[in-house]
Amino acid sequence: MISPLILITLGLAVAAAVLGGLVVRDRRTRAETMAAGPKRILFPFAGHALSRRALDAALRLALAEHATLVPVFLARVPLQLPLDAPLPRQCTEGLPLLETIEQRAAALGVPVDSRVDRGRNLRHAMREAIAHERFDRVVVAAGDGFDSGDVAWLLDHAPGEVVIIRPAGEARGHRPQPLSA
Repeated sequence: MISPLILITLGLAVAAAVLGGLVVRDRRTRAETMAAGPKRILFPFAGHALSRRALDAALRLALAEHATLVPVFLARVPLQLPLDAPLPRQCTEGLPLLETIEQRAAALGVPVDSRVDRGRNLRHAMREAIAHERFDRVVVAAGDGFDSGDVAWLLDHAPGEVVIIRPAGEARGHRPQPLSA
């Protein structure tokens, strides 16, 4: 005959094991969702500086939606060069900015999948980015390399949502301080 104390102990052990398994499974599912980030937010930029407001907005959205941030440096290739030509000067400007974005995202726990896309001009590079990347939303800084024509083109051609951030101070007639590497 089994003593009641042994039965109670066995029952508690089984309950703890089941509960522990559920907690581990829930944590693993949540971690996989955060790491894989079923949603993706495209953050294209060009030039030698980033808009702090646009980056902060993209990071807040990625954090709130458990999304992966996809920063894309848009490199412009002059017509006299082949499209796949090395661009050392542009890379010395763009890659430190990608590193800055990755560090800011890592501090918040936002997964990042960085890219570099090339084109003859900003719009051509953006066309390449939206043609080859999977994303749910685009966050772009108006006035940070993107003029009103580029923003209008993006609204007409980009699938998904387009979030346009005008840098602070631009409405008052002065350029804001950019976030540099």
